[in-house]
Amino acid sequence: MAFQPIVDVRDQTVFAYEALVRGLDGSGAGQILSQVNADNRYQFDQACRVKAVSLAARLGVPCHVSINFLPNAVYEPAACIRTTLEAAQQHQFPTSHLIFEITENERVVDKDHLKRIMQEYRRRGFKTAIDDFGAGYAGLNLLAEFQPDIIKLDMELVRQIDTNPVRRAIVQGILGVCQALSIEVIAEGVETDAEYHTLRAMGVHYFQGYLLAKPAFEQLPVVTWPAGCELSETGAGI
Repeated sequence: MAFQPIVDVRDQTVFAYEALVRGLDGSGAGQILSQVNADNRYQFDQACRVKAVSLAARLGVPCHVSINFLPNAVYEPAACIRTTLEAAQQHQFPTSHLIFEITENERVVDKDHLKRIMQEYRRRGFKTAIDDFGAGYAGLNLLAEFQPDIIKLDMELVRQIDTNPVRRAIVQGILGVCQALSIEVIAEGVETDAEYHTLRAMGVHYFQGYLLAKPAFEQLPVVTWPAGCELSETGAGI
């Protein structure tokens, strides 16, 4: 696993670290995920959860850890979470610090099943998130089925938002919906000061991206704070 921070620029704190799967040689997620199929999906999903929890505990993560999961690998929510709970207990990592992300890029075969998963995770005290929001198969229809604690704006919406009025309009609309539903918003894939300051002025205060820190292989990277981030208090906030 590699870890990348998700920061709250209002007080310059790390809100969470996302656990990102890597090969033993440090190879990227794409190469690993290309080997996942129907026969090994469940085993892979469970192994990633356990590895993320154990590494987070070993590294002394003091905040949330965000773990991506494959909804099509979860056959029964309560049973499939058992291994994660056992790992958290074994490594003395608080389950209240776990966030589970579903990527909108994975086609969900059964939306009712996904809804049951998210409800079970919330009942257990976990936070839930939709990753890559605005990039995948379902868009707002997925949000209409269930309301997670967090959505993460897809990096394609973030990219060059400072010079693209269409992207700004779309993101402003998403922010309005999330504000009405009490959903937090994270801008991921932020790479430039201009992207950061534009999103900050729109009311975003959770950020993730190379501008702040690149993922670090089995360690927690140092955050580089954007100039004047603690002074950027314009925007309504979400």
